[in-house]
Amino acid sequence: MRRTRLGPDELGGRLGERATLVQFSSAFCAPCRATRRILGEVAGMVPGVAHVEIDAEARLELVRDLEILKTPTVLVLDAGGRVVRRAVGQPRKADVIAALGEAV
Repeated sequence: MRRTRLGPDELGGRLGERATLVQFSSAFCAPCRATRRILGEVAGMVPGVAHVEIDAEARLELVRDLEILKTPTVLVLDAGGRVVRRAVGQPRKADVIAALGEAV
């Protein structure tokens, strides 16, 4: 059964006050670097939004539980840690900002 809510224990960090951008990455993933930059910029622009990056290879149990099949995969969580959006591949900044609208 796919998990629909994540907390600080699963993330290895705190949830954002309004939303959290969770990025699953792997070491040799070129789009992951660009995704890290984009999500970091958005988190820096929008108050109360945190960006957490998770090494998929180091967290295989969580990856399986969430059915993460490719990197980068981005989850948008609301303030309570509920998954409200999911995207695979390098996102566009405008799409990330739009997805945050559903979470906050």
